[in-house]
Amino acid sequence: MSDIRWRIMLVDDHAIVRAGFRLLLESAAQAEVIAEADSGEQAIAWLDAHAGQPSQLPDLIVLDVAMPGMGGHAALRAIKACHPQCRVLGFSAHEEPSHIRQFLQGGGDGYLCKRSAPELLVQAVRAVLQGQRYVDPLLAPQLVQEDVAAHRTALPGADARSLLSPREFEVFLALAAGDTVQDVAERLHVSASTAGTHLYNIKQKLGLRNQAEMTLLAIRQGWLDAT
Repeated sequence: MSDIRWRIMLVDDHAIVRAGFRLLLESAAQAEVIAEADSGEQAIAWLDAHAGQPSQLPDLIVLDVAMPGMGGHAALRAIKACHPQCRVLGFSAHEEPSHIRQFLQGGGDGYLCKRSAPELLVQAVRAVLQGQRYVDPLLAPQLVQEDVAAHRTALPGADARSLLSPREFEVFLALAAGDTVQDVAERLHVSASTAGTHLYNIKQKLGLRNQAEMTLLAIRQGWLDAT
């Protein structure tokens, strides 16, 4: 990934936020911020103006969910309708599960809390660009807890650890704590493909759908500090 310069578009109505994100992403995430917009309307106008040049479109749009005007949810729907190849990472001060779920169900590829540590932005961007759906570790347990209550999803019990090999359990804990597949690969000195295979096997063995459910299971079993 170090040879790739990902194209990023920043959409936020505060110029100082965009400036901070640009500095952080361009210095730490092998990213190039190719465009900025201060509203959903301006972002869509820019994308439509460059629609005839697919190579000039962003790989990822970092989108403030709560903006004046059409707002982040409406902007997301419009972006995905006309430019489905663009991944969209939402960020917001809104932390209610219903708000997050609405964004993800509307086509969002990830959701980040504004009060999270700056390095999580880099982590979220990398995860989404690698094709993963990212939910802020601060928000994932509450979100999954509501899903479990609503849909009565059965998570594995205390014997879940015995289903995993020692290496798989090590990978499980790292992913449950919020690491990306790339983070795991670098830590274990393996390829991203191998780390991805571990993730697939873990989800298959434990019957889990995503990393958010892994986080919830780890917290329930006392394998991960919920704080």
